[in-house]
Amino acid sequence: MQRRSGISIKRLNMQTNQNMEERLWSYIDGQLPASERLLIEQLLESDVAWKAKYSELLEVNELLQSSELDAPSMRFTRNVMEEISRMHIAPATRSYINRRIVWGIGIFFITMLAAILIYSFAQLSTVSNEQGDISKTLSKVDYSKLFSNTWVNIFMGVNVLLGLILLDVYLTNKRKEFKGRSV
Repeated sequence: MQRRSGISIKRLNMQTNQNMEERLWSYIDGQLPASERLLIEQLLESDVAWKAKYSELLEVNELLQSSELDAPSMRFTRNVMEEISRMHIAPATRSYINRRIVWGIGIFFITMLAAILIYSFAQLSTVSNEQGDISKTLSKVDYSKLFSNTWVNIFMGVNVLLGLILLDVYLTNKRKEFKGRSV
């Protein structure tokens, strides 16, 4: 019978070791029922590990009870924000990108597109017939001469892409201005 009680105490010890700290905190706080409190007291008398852990947790509890936790000052948020404002913050993109350069690049590409269109219409006018009928003129035009060069196609594609990007930036800025006025 004693062997059986020894095994049950070992099993109980293994189970209680898993949550020893949790049970000890509940014991210290006085939240355990009477039956578990008696079991913990028996373990504290007989088990050295439980006794050591209990004394350690009692010291922590006493430190927590004796010291007052400092609450942050009422101006804590404002103090933090003031410290952040003293730091050097990177300027907005608009302040370090020269708008004249951006507009110059845009005007250059628009001028190149206009030049290509003027050249194309000039080539179309040389093919025109005596009657001046534009539909017959357009059907006689050999477009392979205009768009046969790979570099011209690449240049025109890049210009169209940059034009779309410029339009997107313009519309995005207009949308931001509209939202800024409505708020």
